[in-house]
Amino acid sequence: MLRHEDIWRAVDLLGAKYGMSASGLARRAGLDPTTFNKSKRLSKDGKRRWPSTESIAKILEATGASLAEFVSLIGQENAGVLAQRLPVTGYNRAGSGDFFNPSGHPVGDGWDEMLAPHVTDPNAYGLEIGGDGLEPVFRDGDVLIVSPAASIRRGDRVVVRTGQGDIAAKQLLHRSALKIEFKPVNRPEMDLCLEADELAWMSRIIWVSQ
Repeated sequence: MLRHEDIWRAVDLLGAKYGMSASGLARRAGLDPTTFNKSKRLSKDGKRRWPSTESIAKILEATGASLAEFVSLIGQENAGVLAQRLPVTGYNRAGSGDFFNPSGHPVGDGWDEMLAPHVTDPNAYGLEIGGDGLEPVFRDGDVLIVSPAASIRRGDRVVVRTGQGDIAAKQLLHRSALKIEFKPVNRPEMDLCLEADELAWMSRIIWVSQ
């Protein structure tokens, strides 16, 4: 018997296989980015909804996947072999609301989900880029996979939260007991220096889903 969750899982797995979140997959296919969000999988009265055949056709065309490939993903309950679920939200939203605890771990129910290759950090999460503000390094639709547990070295790209609550992607230049220096990923001429007590937390970007 074909179940709603089997079809939606196949959509998520297809996106993960081609390096995209559900919203990135929808955007690539020319659909509204929220088409495959968790909130769209249930109607307002709580009934389960199916993805439309048109939306399935469009994501197959966008990825170049065949119908047989999509069908092969249906029923793959052990998705961890291919991917695992991570919380994901928009990069531009992350600084607003209560998305993180004081240690930089994702909290609350404002997150969506994506399937991504296996990450050992249980507190890893994704930040999806919207717009061209971080080009040419990160582009619209890219998802930054961030690991609070990953060790950080000079030259690593990181997500930083200041004491004022601002969140931004930077490149670590130098860190001492008193000061931390960063280079913006998109404007190399505009370095940033923070006092150590101005930094709430810093987590490494371990890879980017494009």
